[in-house]
Amino acid sequence: MSAVHEMTVAADEGGWRLDKWFAEHYPQVGFARLQKLIRTGQVRVDKGRVQTSTRLAVGQVVRVPPVDDADMPKPAPKASSSDAEFLRGIILYEDDELYVFNKPHGLAVQGGSGQKRHMDGLLKSLPNKKGEAPRLVHRLDRDTSGCLVVAKTQAAASHFGAVFRSRSARKIYWAIVAGNPKPPQGSISCFLAKQGTTDGEQMVVVANGTPGAVHSMSYYSTTDTASRRFAWVTLKPVTGRTHQLRVHMAQLGTPILNDPRYFNIENWQPAEGLADGLHLHARRITIPLRSGKSLDISAPLPPHMQKTFNALGLDANRFDVQNADPEDEA
Repeated sequence: MSAVHEMTVAADEGGWRLDKWFAEHYPQVGFARLQKLIRTGQVRVDKGRVQTSTRLAVGQVVRVPPVDDADMPKPAPKASSSDAEFLRGIILYEDDELYVFNKPHGLAVQGGSGQKRHMDGLLKSLPNKKGEAPRLVHRLDRDTSGCLVVAKTQAAASHFGAVFRSRSARKIYWAIVAGNPKPPQGSISCFLAKQGTTDGEQMVVVANGTPGAVHSMSYYSTTDTASRRFAWVTLKPVTGRTHQLRVHMAQLGTPILNDPRYFNIENWQPAEGLADGLHLHARRITIPLRSGKSLDISAPLPPHMQKTFNALGLDANRFDVQNADPEDEA
């Protein structure tokens, strides 16, 4: 493409992130290249500056700068049959419109710096009848395991994208934290902002009105304890901010076990027999389908968390998500 091109956001693309929209229309433009084009102001929406995470509205006009195909990275090779086999092995639920995968701990959802293998790339091995790759409609951190919803069609992606933006999806997480939360159940509400570090961006608690600050809220409940050193907590995010649950539990003084960014207990002495890796799991999700019915699906614990449960004498089958949410008793 050798000239500036403008495209109008279609009716079924409303609510899409800009990086997703670019991946759909200009797959030859890699994520790093897109970031550079946005940073230098060459990509704009309705003539305004944007970010990769900017949500598009129907009818907006996206400015696409001249792009010399010779400068583009070579298209990634087609996914192998082993990728499809891997994905089929972690399917928790499937119908004509969506998959729910049990995403493994350590597998990134999207590509980024140093991420060559990720769910978004693997999904190309499961094209629909039109040859389109399934689409992500929400995200989990690389080291968070559990329920990940993926739409099979563009129409389904629009529906489920709207569901997550409207907070109509009910998400339940399990975590092992250091210490026992006090009080044992309640809510955490604070403002968060991104802060650059040598290890990349992380979220910090800031005052309301701080530039870039966004409100965040989660409910938590202690499901069981292992002495005073560890607790199994059930978490329900109300908002969906980056690293929200990890920051909230650290703010409460009971950070999630083995959190590489937010574990903040000085002179911590780990216990023997516990597994490595972040102990945060997207245990359960309830989501309205386009048919009007509701899907309620749960993911079993990943191996590393099961090992820690066993070491601490916690029985994942003894308790499930509590019938009464903390907010019901507030």
